[in-house]
Amino acid sequence: MKPIHILLVEDNEGDILLTQEALEDAKIVTQFSVTRDGKEAIDFLTQQGKYQHVNLPALILLDVNLPLKNGYEVLRFIKAHETLKLIPVIMLTTSSSKRDMDEAYDNQVNCYITKPVEINDFITVITAIENFWISIVELPEKKEVVYNKR
Repeated sequence: MKPIHILLVEDNEGDILLTQEALEDAKIVTQFSVTRDGKEAIDFLTQQGKYQHVNLPALILLDVNLPLKNGYEVLRFIKAHETLKLIPVIMLTTSSSKRDMDEAYDNQVNCYITKPVEINDFITVITAIENFWISIVELPEKKEVVYNKR
């Protein structure tokens, strides 16, 4: 099994640390990147500013409630771009609202998961995400992305 690059778009420091911890405990080697708001996520994905030399992720874990641009704005941006739309996006959020879930699926999210409140349950969910999306799912090969870098 080859390594995978996961981008976590999350503003809650506790959830970032728990996700990182769960991924580090897994047997599969991964590259783990974090952006803390929607604008930063878009900069990362378009390799702008301090992200000029980053590798694009193979999987994105995206929160709904983010500063600057919310998760839906980021999701719409991803799914509107020919190359980025191939990257699976998992909406990982505290919201269990039907409206939020419907909006995510209307915007072509690949999966919607409500974050468990209990720490052990949260770690179990992250481990299940990693096991499924890395061990079972065939992810598309990355295409070269070219943006006008200024």
